[in-house]
Amino acid sequence: MNNLLSLKFWINLRPGFMAPEYFRVFAAVVAVFLILTFALGFIRSRNKKNLYSRFWSGLYGFCLTNAIIGAILLFFIYESVPFLSARFWFLLWGIEIIAWLVYIIRALIKIPERKKQLEQEKAYKKYIP
Repeated sequence: MNNLLSLKFWINLRPGFMAPEYFRVFAAVVAVFLILTFALGFIRSRNKKNLYSRFWSGLYGFCLTNAIIGAILLFFIYESVPFLSARFWFLLWGIEIIAWLVYIIRALIKIPERKKQLEQEKAYKKYIP
């Protein structure tokens, strides 16, 4: 735990090998992102003209991007490339994940507001010839 909190651990440009159990966990996370990408791609294609289409598209893009980034990081860790397998890339990846999830949650929060707006438009158009 002391290593995890030290600056030298995160900024080391030659991090060495990742423990096999952590490598398997990381590979499983990348695999989950890949599976979610295919599932969300299917859901997104079925709901193109839907109230939730922006949410599904955002979630699909999130999973696709993180599957690609995770696969690239996994490759560099496996090949032990000194700079590109550094641990600070995980911090940057984590920041990207948090920022993108905030964007997706904002889109999800706006759905009831959009639904109310569509109902008002529908009620208004009912009386227009």
